Amino acid sequence: MSKRRVLLIATGGTIASTEDGSGLAPTMTGPELARQVPLLDTLCELDFVQPMNIDSTNMRPRDWLCIAREVRRAYDDYDGFVILHGTDTMAYTAAALSYLVRDSEKPIVLTGSQQPMANPFTDAKLNLYQSVLYACDEASRDVSVVFGGKVICGTRARKQRTMSFNAFTSMNYPSLAYVRGSRIVRPAGAPGSEKSGARPCFYDSLDERVIVLKLTPELRPSIFDLLRADYDAVILETFGIGGIPAYDGSYQRAIFDWVDSGRTLVVTTQVPEEGLDLGVYEVGHAYAEKDGILKGDDMTTEALVAKTMWALGQTRDPAEVARLFYEPINHDRMPR
Repeated sequence: MSKRRVLLIATGGTIASTEDGSGLAPTMTGPELARQVPLLDTLCELDFVQPMNIDSTNMRPRDWLCIAREVRRAYDDYDGFVILHGTDTMAYTAAALSYLVRDSEKPIVLTGSQQPMANPFTDAKLNLYQSVLYACDEASRDVSVVFGGKVICGTRARKQRTMSFNAFTSMNYPSLAYVRGSRIVRPAGAPGSEKSGARPCFYDSLDERVIVLKLTPELRPSIFDLLRADYDAVILETFGIGGIPAYDGSYQRAIFDWVDSGRTLVVTTQVPEEGLDLGVYEVGHAYAEKDGILKGDDMTTEALVAKTMWALGQTRDPAEVARLFYEPINHDRMPR
């Protein structure tokens, strides 16, 4: 049986960083990183491409599109893809790729590390090895993050810790699998891996004019007027399960004016777990059925940003935007 073929797409990040006297910066290439990982060459035939070498703080939607183009270009030639990426914005990129390369029957795996590959106590070697191992497994599919022995759905990943090696958490959805030694352990009831050989749907457009606005006490609703010139959509992180201040009606007027002008508003919660329900309290009830207000339910903010950019990149028809937004993709939301 011939070895599986995996394309490693190196983009920079901590895993590729070295110290140059002014702080860590990515300098190592994909082949240089792979040479540091024992037994990696026994897993598959590994090829490399390096579309960028940047700190993930500098990763932008245009870079998501660049990575997606690399996957699309090479899709027929490889059995899987591993993307080396900085951890700080990895969850955004993983979510974005879930929409830009939709319904992939081949695995597209993102990983990185909390310490550079050259650090003597790095987590980079194990993360890279486990990511390639997962990408070589015939049951793997779609976009995921492999980090610290866990496989997390690409739309459910969140960086929860800034220094620890178990940096990523799966939000409101179980981990897809675990890596134990050289074995992939998939929990009972994990999403099926049946494959038909169908090609994914590739997309090449995003609307970058999306902003996240977090409610804080005494945040003035006039901020919506200030955002009109630069943004097409606001993702509003509300209090609790969906609370929006109602003391003088000014928030309702500002929000309704925003959506009545043809712009998009997505309502979510700033609480990380368990999601949104606007119908529970009076302070959220007025927004529950308003046309043009989309509900984030149990989605992560990272996925909401990427999905809103993607949906608005495909259409400006409010009904079609809503249809795309509410359609579950790569387990990003529980079906309505």
